[in-house]
Amino acid sequence: MNYFLRSASFIFHPLLMPLISVGSYFTLVPRFNASEIVFVKTYAILIISVIIPLISFLVLKVLGLVKSIDLKEVTERKYPLMIQIILIFIIIDKVFPIYQNPELYYFFVAVLLSTLAALALVFFNIKASLHQMGVAVVPFFLIGLSFHFSENYLCAIGLFFFINGWVASSRLATKSHSTSELIIGFFIGALPQVVILKYWV
Repeated sequence: MNYFLRSASFIFHPLLMPLISVGSYFTLVPRFNASEIVFVKTYAILIISVIIPLISFLVLKVLGLVKSIDLKEVTERKYPLMIQIILIFIIIDKVFPIYQNPELYYFFVAVLLSTLAALALVFFNIKASLHQMGVAVVPFFLIGLSFHFSENYLCAIGLFFFINGWVASSRLATKSHSTSELIIGFFIGALPQVVILKYWV
C-alpha cells in the first residue's frame, strides 16, 4: 500500500502533466489530426516540458541553486518556475498557436497563469504543491473539452479526479506537503482552467 501511494508522485510528476494533457487531447477529441502533426507536436512537448526542465535542473543543481528535484525549500522553486514560464511561452507561441489548436492554446495559457501564481507565492514564502497543481489542470481541461465538443468524457474526468486524490494521498504519506499546501496547489491549478473556459468553450 505504501509503495502504491508513493508511486503516484513519480507517475504523475508535474513535468509529465503537459504531456499527459496533450496526449489526452489527441486521443479523445473527435477532430481529425494528421498522425505526423500529432507526433511532431507531442515530441515538441516532450522536449520542452520534460527534457529541457530536467537539463535545467541539473545546471541549477551544479550552480547550487537547488538541492533536489523535489524542491522542498520554497526558495529553491524560484528559478525552476521562471524557466518553466519561459518554456510555456514558447509552447503557446510556437507549438500550439491559437489559430491551429485553440483548445490547447488556452489550456497552456491557463497553465501559464498557474505557474505565475506558484512563482508569486514563492516571493511570499508560501509553498504550494506543484504535484497537486499539475494534476488538477487535467480534469478541468477535460470538462472543457467535453462541453466544447459535446462529447462524454465522464470516465476520463472521473479517472483524473481519482488521480488527484491519489497524488494528494501520496504527498501526505511521504510528508512532502501539508494539507493546506495541497489545497493551495489544487486551486492554483484548477481555477485558471475554469476562468479560461469562457474564452474557448
